[in-house]
Amino acid sequence: MADALSAPTLRRPATALARRRKRMDRLIGLFAYASTAIGLFFLGWLLVTLIGRGAAAFDVTIFTKSTAPPGSGGGLLNAMVGTLIQTVLGTAIGAPIGLLVGTYLAEYARNSVLGNTVRFVSDILLSAPSILIGLFVYQLIVINTGGFSGWAGVVALAIIVIPVVVRTTEDMLRLIPDTLREAAIGLGSPKWVMIRFVCYRAAMQGIITGVLLAVARIAGETAPLLFTSLGNLNWSTDLNEAMPSLPITIYQYAASPYDDWIALAWVGALIITVAVLAINIVARYLIRTEPSRK
Repeated sequence: MADALSAPTLRRPATALARRRKRMDRLIGLFAYASTAIGLFFLGWLLVTLIGRGAAAFDVTIFTKSTAPPGSGGGLLNAMVGTLIQTVLGTAIGAPIGLLVGTYLAEYARNSVLGNTVRFVSDILLSAPSILIGLFVYQLIVINTGGFSGWAGVVALAIIVIPVVVRTTEDMLRLIPDTLREAAIGLGSPKWVMIRFVCYRAAMQGIITGVLLAVARIAGETAPLLFTSLGNLNWSTDLNEAMPSLPITIYQYAASPYDDWIALAWVGALIITVAVLAINIVARYLIRTEPSRK
């Protein structure tokens, strides 16, 4: 009789607890959906405004003419070429360094004090504001060489690339099962041969994805270039002088009082957005196809 009476009594607190958990789960879910909707709303608003303003002023001369004085019907050719040169060179310098550092952390220094220190510094550099990197390169190169230059901008962008590639390379190499490494070593392969022909091949798609994400980040950087390459409204591909770039041109044109320059700023912002979006789509595609490829 006592057992029969105690069973419903014990069941009631459990039922009440389950109801509270369900209510809390629904509340958190509602909050998550609301937050997502708010974020998507502002993102959509931003994209619609950008496409509307940029497409209205879009013209073929954007890709055929350089920047010109107000009312002269100039384009953004020199700015796009300058951005392309600095982005490609910054990636070409920073990506191999990041690849080697990431390989060292994943294959040679997993639990060592030096490896943990390098990893900690890389993580700090990854989250550091880009303007601080620009100030660092300004002190290191611009002041010592006596002027702004494209090379200073390249170095600043390369420093931004390095920690991104370090993190993705280390993560991708750590995902490779140790049995593959042991099999290669068991066949008599030196460690560097195992890393090159086993680890790199297995992680290549993820590493390329990390490089693409780094390119997407530096393509729209403005702050570090203001302290290094400075920008140039004239045509210039000389890395020893101040060099034009699309982000700086957008910054200068958007703050100007001239309507045609402001319109060009919107077009430049649209071009950067489309380019970065395309790079991110490619990177996401590579990430998704990585498991199926394996």
